[in-house]
Amino acid sequence: MRLVVLFVLVVFVSSCAIVRPGEVGVKQRMGQLEGDTKESGSIWFNPLNSQVIKVSTQTENLELTITLPSKEGLSITSQISILYQVNPKKVTEVIEDLGLNFEPIIANIFRSASADVCAQYSAKDMHSGMRDDIETAIAERMGSILGEKGILIEEVLLKSIQLPQALAMSIEQKLQAEQDAMRMKFILDREKLEAERKLIEARGTRDAQKILAEGLTKSILEFKSIEAFIELAKSQNSKVIITDGKTPYLLNNNDK
Repeated sequence: MRLVVLFVLVVFVSSCAIVRPGEVGVKQRMGQLEGDTKESGSIWFNPLNSQVIKVSTQTENLELTITLPSKEGLSITSQISILYQVNPKKVTEVIEDLGLNFEPIIANIFRSASADVCAQYSAKDMHSGMRDDIETAIAERMGSILGEKGILIEEVLLKSIQLPQALAMSIEQKLQAEQDAMRMKFILDREKLEAERKLIEARGTRDAQKILAEGLTKSILEFKSIEAFIELAKSQNSKVIITDGKTPYLLNNNDK
């Protein structure tokens, strides 16, 4: 009796497959796919002639290191990330057309698409702001081929670009020259502003002296001289005043 119960339990457990979130399950009977796909939950099947194939529909990352051609005919080594996922509605087509090991097919299609796209761009474009355009063009070309087969290409990322040494040095020298030119322009602009500031300051000093000179009339000078004598008279120190009747010269006896 126990053996019967144990046998029933084993058959029961082996007749049920659990499809987790992020997966799609499809039943295969006698080598043929049958029934609708199930995105999550349990699938019952006869373990004697059937099985359940489960395929991940989450975003997957396929990494490659590949040599890309440039417009000039140079070989550019790049590390690539291809973000893709299986279309949950086309899991059956993916299994029938591509099989379960479809990443080599994605890699081959990428090599073809990237060669066609990169051949239209120069090597320096791959190392500059044009990289986004290249990535988008490759992803769109791959999507037009694989989308019909049930593979959705989300994004293609050129993570690293290794230019030929001579070209990399040339680009670096150009960037350095541009930075030097910008630095020199900043210095020249600063010196120009400083020169303008000094010129304005000199003009202000000249104008102030001119206004002061025009305002110092003979009457004002005589008045200021009288004020000075009045202040001197208040001092306790003895003074000797030498004058020609016009300009006084003062001697402080304490300074003798």
